[in-house]
Amino acid sequence: MFEILLCSLITILPDYLFRKYRQGKIWGKEITFFTMWYELRWGISACAILSISLVTLIFYYHPSTTNASPLFRTVSIMPEKSGRVEHVFVKNHQKVKAGTAIFSMYDESQLAAIDQAQAQVNQVDAEFSTAYAQLAVATSNMEKANSAYMRSKNEYDRKKELSLKGNNIISESEVQKLADTVSMNKAGLSASLANQDAAQAVIDNVLPAQKASAIEVLEQAIIDEEKRTIYAHIDGELQQFALQAGDFVNPMIRSAGMIVPSSGQASGKEAVQAGFSQLAANVIKVGTFAEITCLSKPFTIIPMKVASIQSVIATGQVRTVENLLDVQERARPGTLTVKLVPLYEGGLDGVIPGTKCLANAYSYHHELIASGTLSTTKSLYLHMVDAVGVVHAIILRMQALLLPVKVLVFSGH
Repeated sequence: MFEILLCSLITILPDYLFRKYRQGKIWGKEITFFTMWYELRWGISACAILSISLVTLIFYYHPSTTNASPLFRTVSIMPEKSGRVEHVFVKNHQKVKAGTAIFSMYDESQLAAIDQAQAQVNQVDAEFSTAYAQLAVATSNMEKANSAYMRSKNEYDRKKELSLKGNNIISESEVQKLADTVSMNKAGLSASLANQDAAQAVIDNVLPAQKASAIEVLEQAIIDEEKRTIYAHIDGELQQFALQAGDFVNPMIRSAGMIVPSSGQASGKEAVQAGFSQLAANVIKVGTFAEITCLSKPFTIIPMKVASIQSVIATGQVRTVENLLDVQERARPGTLTVKLVPLYEGGLDGVIPGTKCLANAYSYHHELIASGTLSTTKSLYLHMVDAVGVVHAIILRMQALLLPVKVLVFSGH
């Protein structure tokens, strides 16, 4: 409507003035509602053509959309395992910090697993005492065997020396008997040393490995038990949290609620996602200036700029399913998803995440025109393109004024 009124000032109005003052025709006599088309046909035709051209020019180079909203993510509150709630530490709509305990679940089997693991650790500690006693026995036996070996060897050496003197003091059979005794005592000493080494190996290697394994099982049981208490992993506000003691929580079926982040890119307080027509793909670039107005902050125009542009259209995605893809089922064109960020710090203050917004994007060719690389015709054309953006800016401000009236009065909300 605004474009038609503007175009009529340079088409229909001059035509009417020409008919009235040059041809002498009078409104209500020669020019009436019934003769208007014939009398003002040139002005009306020029107005229609100019209006359509202007609307096309404005909406192509300065696209707008009603599909804009500061989207936010939610984090589901779920335990790793199913269980029944024992204690609830927070309330719905409460703001929590990362690390805040939310609720705990009771599990007798897990407590029994901890007790069993602790008993295994205690058993290994007790086996250390037994092993040290066995080592002491093995050491004593080794010393006894060593003493017997040394006595028999000394006796053998002494009698062997006497037998070699040839005085027939010691018989050959007696010397051989002592040699056998030395061999037997030496074998007993070797067995005692092996027993001592085995007892020492149990203390140095076997039992420490068993204890480490038992401690690992205990720590894992404690960790599993600690998982029965669910903590917040981000700062945010609890929503749809109606958990009570005795409720059964299953991570596959039922979550306990959700946390809406209070800060960061997932909070919906730092950016706005807008879906523009695909025709705007060659116009909207990173850094393009934009403006939005939102229902949760009426009568306010917020300056924005394009931070990023999604490189694909969502309706073109293909997922492997049992049915063949029929493109006809996706006849509805998708939108060009654009991320808008405030041009100034705190621009989205007061805008509720998830609210409905209207957005305009504005082409800006000043730097290109100032570069001097364009022809005069092209420069004038781009000057005109940038200038008509004011029309769309005025329309957005009119929409910001009429939006509450449209919602409250005409929609009945």
